[in-house]
Amino acid sequence: MAETVTIARPYAEAVFQLAREQGALAQWSDRLESLANVAGNTEVAAVIDDPNVRQEQLVELFSAACGKADDGLTNLLMLLAKNDRLTCLPEIAGLYETYKRAEEGTRDGEILSAFPLSDAQVRDVTPELEKHFKCKLNLSVKVDETLIGGVVVTVGDQTLDASVRGKLAAMAVALKN
Repeated sequence: MAETVTIARPYAEAVFQLAREQGALAQWSDRLESLANVAGNTEVAAVIDDPNVRQEQLVELFSAACGKADDGLTNLLMLLAKNDRLTCLPEIAGLYETYKRAEEGTRDGEILSAFPLSDAQVRDVTPELEKHFKCKLNLSVKVDETLIGGVVVTVGDQTLDASVRGKLAAMAVALKN
C-alpha cells in the first residue's frame, strides 16, 4: 500500500499545482473523486488489466465518468494510462484532498456521539468547534452508545471529551484521589 501512495504522490502534486493555478480546486476534487470511484470498481479494474483494451479506450472510459473532459483531465488520463497507473487514482484523489485541505486551512475531525446527529445539529456546533480547534473543520459523525450522552470530538491528535462517560471517569479519578 505504501508503494502505491509513493507512486501516486507526484501525480497528486502535479494535479494540485494545476488546479491551484487554474483556481479550480473544488472542480478537480470532484473530478478525482469520480475517477477514483470508477477505478475502485472491480469490473473496471478487470478492464484496466485486460491487455486487449487499448490506452485510448481506457481514457475514453474514464473521461466519460467525469462528463465534460478538458485538456488537463485528458492529459492526466493519457499519462496515467500510458504509465499503467490508472489503478492509483484512489490514492491520487486522497492525496489531492489532503493538499487541498491544507491549502484551505481545513482539517478532518470526527464527532463520536451517543445518539445520531442531524446535519443541522452538526452545522450548529461546527462554529464553536472551529473556534476551539482554531481551524476550519470537515466533520464526520459516528455513533458510540457507550458514551451514555454527549460527544467526543477528535481533530488530529486533539480530543475534546464532552461525554457523560468522560465526566464519570473524571469524577471517579477525583474521588480516588
